[in-house]
Amino acid sequence: MALKLVALDDQDLSIVSAHVQDAVLKVGDLEYLPAAKRFVLTMNRFVWEAKSGVLRQHNERRQAVLHFDRVLGAKTSGIARDRPEEVLSLLAISFVGIDKPAGIVELIFAGGGAIMLDVECIEARLADIGGAWEATSRPVHRA
Repeated sequence: MALKLVALDDQDLSIVSAHVQDAVLKVGDLEYLPAAKRFVLTMNRFVWEAKSGVLRQHNERRQAVLHFDRVLGAKTSGIARDRPEEVLSLLAISFVGIDKPAGIVELIFAGGGAIMLDVECIEARLADIGGAWEATSRPVHRA
């Protein structure tokens, strides 16, 4: 079943973050549209909500789009924008309120990369846009 989520506050954003943890995308799949005040990420997300077990023994990924609206600016750190084929692995998304509802949405990637979005408020949408396929492995996080 295709996932569709909307985030309008930091609690909603934490739910979206859980669903995109370990999503992979290419640097070239990041797009900031200043005239539309939108930041878009096209990704292959790991389907964490699908239970594994006796009836379900396969891990899966789905192509999804995550976009943020009401974005006033975007900055990257540790991401080589001149290498569009480089693969990024998204770890988490968080929000730091500066002058609520305005603040910074931070997207944290494996290897130290980050994107900071200066937003008027939290307004994000995540939607699966394609069918699922079997993932070759399940992401592992060591404490």
